[in-house]
Amino acid sequence: MSYTTKFRKEVMKFIDEGNTIKATAIQFSIGETTIKEWKKLRKETGSLEKRPLERSHKKIDPEILRAYIEENPDAYQREIAEHFGVVQSAVFFALKRLGITRKKN
Repeated sequence: MSYTTKFRKEVMKFIDEGNTIKATAIQFSIGETTIKEWKKLRKETGSLEKRPLERSHKKIDPEILRAYIEENPDAYQREIAEHFGVVQSAVFFALKRLGITRKKN
């Protein structure tokens, strides 16, 4: 669960009034590490807004996989896995994310 920006500001205001991190953690029922991270975030960005998630491809680039499937439409998942150097389940989930299903004749 993520805390709202309003709540984060209240916590930091409490800290800025001279209260300790430990007292603040007890007062607001949150972890001390959370408060330290918010202080660090405010120092680095000047804001308490949540950082956007930066996710990347795990092992298989979706565009490269899509191109491979177009070139090799009859390839088995194990063959695709060998080509990309991953296990078959990684191919299964990558295909599922792309919405590519097996041929059902």
